[in-house]
Amino acid sequence: MSKSSFSRRIARSLQQTQSVCSSCARTRRFQSTTSASRPSSDPASELDSNPSLLNTDAADASTYNPVIRAKSRPAQLPKSRYNYRSPRYWHGPLHPHQPPPANDPSSREYVPGPFSSPRLEQTYHRVLAADFMTMCYQHTPPGFKPMEKGPRLRSWEGDSPYFKNRPLRGPRGGDVLRLLRHPIVPNNIPRLNRVTVHAFIKAALSRGSPPLHTAGLLVQSITNQRAVIHKAKTGVSQWSLVPGKPVSMTVDLRGEDMWHFISKLITIVLPRIKDWRGIRATSGDSSGNLMFGMGPETVALFPEVETNYDSYPTKMIPGMHITMHTTATTDKDARMLLQQMGVPFWGKIVD
Repeated sequence: MSKSSFSRRIARSLQQTQSVCSSCARTRRFQSTTSASRPSSDPASELDSNPSLLNTDAADASTYNPVIRAKSRPAQLPKSRYNYRSPRYWHGPLHPHQPPPANDPSSREYVPGPFSSPRLEQTYHRVLAADFMTMCYQHTPPGFKPMEKGPRLRSWEGDSPYFKNRPLRGPRGGDVLRLLRHPIVPNNIPRLNRVTVHAFIKAALSRGSPPLHTAGLLVQSITNQRAVIHKAKTGVSQWSLVPGKPVSMTVDLRGEDMWHFISKLITIVLPRIKDWRGIRATSGDSSGNLMFGMGPETVALFPEVETNYDSYPTKMIPGMHITMHTTATTDKDARMLLQQMGVPFWGKIVD
């Protein structure tokens, strides 16, 4: 190899190392280093060619359209989840546009909270639930086998052709099957499910709607919910009951309103009843639901009625029937739960 060819090859390699490719020259790091190495004489040259700080003509402002500019981007921005709108009406389960659940902030039924719990609810979760499980504890030693119980439904015995493929009979002594009681574990501790307040306004049969409106306002002030009016379905001449006439109202309490109502009832109203022994121990439906009634003089002891006693005439204050629905499957567990909360019972206990 001659010296001239060798020298030409070395010169070519040096030129390649000193030069920079076009892709590297377009990078931000290379531009920053080159701009730092070559100080610019004009500081305005570092700004954009068409900056927003410079004065523009009126024609340029009129032709500016942000929507067209956004659509002309090569890569569109992702769709925002806040653009979703819940449907105003429910069109059925097969409709493609379904509303979100009530706990979703984008739902129309979303209610923020609760931000605090009533004291009685906190007491139940922190104290009463653990105590209830302790009182219902049944020790089973290792290797213990419970007695096998017979079938709850009886088969039809006999050679009659009517017994074939016939549904099984109920237990002896009645055709009602009671709920089974499972061992109390942390997953099935009885608790209050809802409270139903019912009021029958007898004066509405003879005096018209004024007693009904007064009772509705009173029930609403006590329960913090608007009452649902019920009309008579049948007619009874002895009671002057006419079909289709509104005579009663009910309110179903759940959640925070239920706990506030029960706490007022236990701590304020019931202790002030004169010569009151408690709720009868037989007031139950054998399924964990207990019911008792209060007269007009007892309803007047609620603090909402006492502070506005002039707004509710004495003769228009109705009596109430209160039903406490619990998740217990027996009346014994339901009574034990309410006794923990402070409700007294008296009389013969029937389980």
